[in-house]
Amino acid sequence: MKMTKIKLAIVDDHQIVIDGILSMLKGYENYEVVFATTAPQTVIEKLATTKVDILLTDIMMPGLAGNELAKLVKKNYPAIKILALSMSGVGDLVDEMINEADISGYVLKNIGQQELVVALEKIAGGGIYFHEEVLAELEKTGTRKKQTEEVRLTEREIEITRLIEKEYNNKQIADALFISERTVETHRKNIFRKTGTNSVIGLIKYAYEHKLIAK
Repeated sequence: MKMTKIKLAIVDDHQIVIDGILSMLKGYENYEVVFATTAPQTVIEKLATTKVDILLTDIMMPGLAGNELAKLVKKNYPAIKILALSMSGVGDLVDEMINEADISGYVLKNIGQQELVVALEKIAGGGIYFHEEVLAELEKTGTRKKQTEEVRLTEREIEITRLIEKEYNNKQIADALFISERTVETHRKNIFRKTGTNSVIGLIKYAYEHKLIAK
């Protein structure tokens, strides 16, 4: 009886990564790489004429980032399962890809042959596979989001926090927002109370960690 092969496609802007994956899959006859490319912008077109079961995609790619490619694939070819490959598992990005592209897995590029095969087997069987470091980042992101929701800074308070990060004093903040210094001082007290911080440095650290301001 002829074995039905799982058809894979690989996209990564570094050929050496593609070559490494191909090397790791040698000897696993149940997998067939139907195409591999360093040009992510060509993937959607290739999928129109090539049957693919699992797409392995890099995240940080020029021309078309992996998270955006994943969304396009899921929109146009919802049956294709997506395994993301990256040097790091940034919790917010992974969370976005799960929610918006329904990815089936996310692994780091430092994994070995055995873990790659396990990931592919699970995904091919209808399951999911996320590297343990990625799961840890997801947990941190979830905790941070929960804390941010619990804190519930108002838009005005977030606005003032961003100005504090820029080293604005109370008068400068008041002038920038067309409010009184007394109002600014009240907002500052509420911000420190809600965030559980008691110094500007502590507040800025909190704001970075909870993505209230960009680094």
